[in-house]
Amino acid sequence: MDVTEILEYCQRKKGVEETFPFNPETLVLKVGGKMFALIPLEKQPLSIALKTDPEWSAELREQYPQIEGAYHMNKTHWNSVVCDGLKKELIFKLIDHSYDLIVQSLTKKKREELLNS
Repeated sequence: MDVTEILEYCQRKKGVEETFPFNPETLVLKVGGKMFALIPLEKQPLSIALKTDPEWSAELREQYPQIEGAYHMNKTHWNSVVCDGLKKELIFKLIDHSYDLIVQSLTKKKREELLNS
């Protein structure tokens, strides 16, 4: 799996915007103005920071050594996922979960605007 495949997957979701608010090497994907994924483009192996339900985060971290608390983020809610060795389906499921958590956190008005766009 490479960064292009992850970006293409994310870009198919409604309302996704790509930004570089921190530095030119860290791509931040947002929906409704809120981050749901961070990708350090220069880092090898490829990793992605994703928001995750705290209970599921604990399970994932126990099950997969490639998943740990995200650097510089709230480690209760954010995971750093090293893509090497993980199934593509799991990575996509984690992306979907992060996106859905952020969409659910939007105001009702923003959610409706997103869903009706």
